[in-house]
Amino acid sequence: MEVVIIMGSKSDFKWSEEIKDALQRLGIKSTLRVSSAHKVPLRVLDIIKEYEKKDVVFVTVAGKSNALSGFVDANTTKPVIACPPYSDKFSGVDVFSSLRMPRGVSPLLVLEPEQAALACAKIWAIKDRKIKQRVEEYQRMLKEEIKQADREVQ
Repeated sequence: MEVVIIMGSKSDFKWSEEIKDALQRLGIKSTLRVSSAHKVPLRVLDIIKEYEKKDVVFVTVAGKSNALSGFVDANTTKPVIACPPYSDKFSGVDVFSSLRMPRGVSPLLVLEPEQAALACAKIWAIKDRKIKQRVEEYQRMLKEEIKQADREVQ
């Protein structure tokens, strides 16, 4: 089981690295790749084909005009999670390019790196008991943080 993180350009590396780090904390292997649906679509297809016979989840990281997420999703039967980096330059409205997809194209949209990793883990938890246990532990930890915060403010 693996997560393949495809970023649209190297400028998406820091965001992608955050996803990779969160996946690592959940015990999930990931691979970083760079390719652009706008500039080198045939290369994106090659990357998809490389992983098509494996158990993978794709995470796409592309801002501005996010064709990458829809393009990857339209060319695979594997789950695709779009996690576009936030852009102050456009006040976040560039996320709309990740929301509206044509019929038959359905990448999931998750806006934060840690939550994208969690979504991947939940997909894998369907098949893998150890990953399910890690997700449950992560959720317990977050609940305990809230309980602790409540105790502190009382």
